[in-house]
Amino acid sequence: MGMTMSQKILAAHAGLESVKAGQLIEAKLDMVLGNDITSPVAINVFNDGNAGAVFDNTKIAMVMDHFTPNKDIKAAEQCAQVRRFADKYDIKNFFDVGQMGIEHALLPEKGLVGPGSLCIGADSHTCTYGALGAFSTGVGSTDMAAGMISGKAWFKVPSAIKFILTGKPAANISGKDVILHIIGMIGVDGALYRSMEFFGDGLAYLNIDDRLCIANMAIEAGAKNGIFPVDDITREYIKDRFRGEAKEYFADDDAEYDEEYVIDLSALRPTVAFPHLPENARTVDEIGETEVKIDQAVIGSCTNGRISDLRAAAEILRGRKVAKGVRCIIIPGTQQVYLQAMHEGLFDIFIEAGAVVSTPTCGPCLGGHMGILAKGEKAISTTNRNFVGRMGHVESEVYLASPAVAAASAVTGYITDPGKI
Repeated sequence: MGMTMSQKILAAHAGLESVKAGQLIEAKLDMVLGNDITSPVAINVFNDGNAGAVFDNTKIAMVMDHFTPNKDIKAAEQCAQVRRFADKYDIKNFFDVGQMGIEHALLPEKGLVGPGSLCIGADSHTCTYGALGAFSTGVGSTDMAAGMISGKAWFKVPSAIKFILTGKPAANISGKDVILHIIGMIGVDGALYRSMEFFGDGLAYLNIDDRLCIANMAIEAGAKNGIFPVDDITREYIKDRFRGEAKEYFADDDAEYDEEYVIDLSALRPTVAFPHLPENARTVDEIGETEVKIDQAVIGSCTNGRISDLRAAAEILRGRKVAKGVRCIIIPGTQQVYLQAMHEGLFDIFIEAGAVVSTPTCGPCLGGHMGILAKGEKAISTTNRNFVGRMGHVESEVYLASPAVAAASAVTGYITDPGKI
């Protein structure tokens, strides 16, 4: 029996000719990631084990992004602990204020992950890097500590689901609409501990930013990882960027998949996930024009804070104003995206429309800072989760959408089809 893309990467890093679903393996890691919330816990485990050294100071990344710039004393203490650790062990990929970005936007941009990489991160959205043909998955802080010490991790080899994407998406359809449609179709546990592997002629119409968004939200379907085959779009992105040796793995013709879905991208419509689960997906055609009045729009995050996302929002906001009573917060994913958006004049468009532009941060996505919701408030957001209390008060509501839908809704004050403004 052949292997899937994910299984081939795991086999190669375990030094095995082949692996099969359900098999337990120990595999060598190319990257171990932590942030300002999860790294302190891993550091405590590291210290309790009297490790004394990291396995490779070039293969560990620590990104201060969740509560940074520090929102309070606790956040400041967490970052201070990570700074001391990074200095003591000369961690080469330590990113703090001024250099940091939202971790899952930053690592691909910096060339720290690429085709064939095996990466773990103490953050559930580490699965983002599958967009580049890597096997990447989230783990707990204890596993992060073990990875920093040994450069290895245990895995149960996942089975897989095959998604064949066909056709060309219409205007205002992005990777966010694709993944919200899929999660709405299979549910938040529809891919539980399985690989979501994407194929089809429709991939030609999905840029790297779309793919990063789709892979990022594989975890919202319960998946172990999401992964795309390497193609010319991938190769162009990693050219002169990826620091490692790119290795391309493709699924065998006889690879076994638990299920197979065919999705016609040309038939998709802008999609919104209603509270309080990403699976509660509705198209804009199923939402009344004034059904959902919003108080806040957030455009950014590790899901949709890249330059194409900001361009899509700017296209809608250009020459328009944010509705009275709506707060619109724009969060570039990295410093590079920030600079590029600024030089392209996107900030002028945002600020003239009445929006605010933030430094890169996870901030409001997890209810940290830079946009917390009060009781009864509703936000439309390009983030990846809309659980109860995710962005603030337990009686607030978060609606997940693409940058185009979020920007259009900011203008009207209600969840809106971007094609109608």
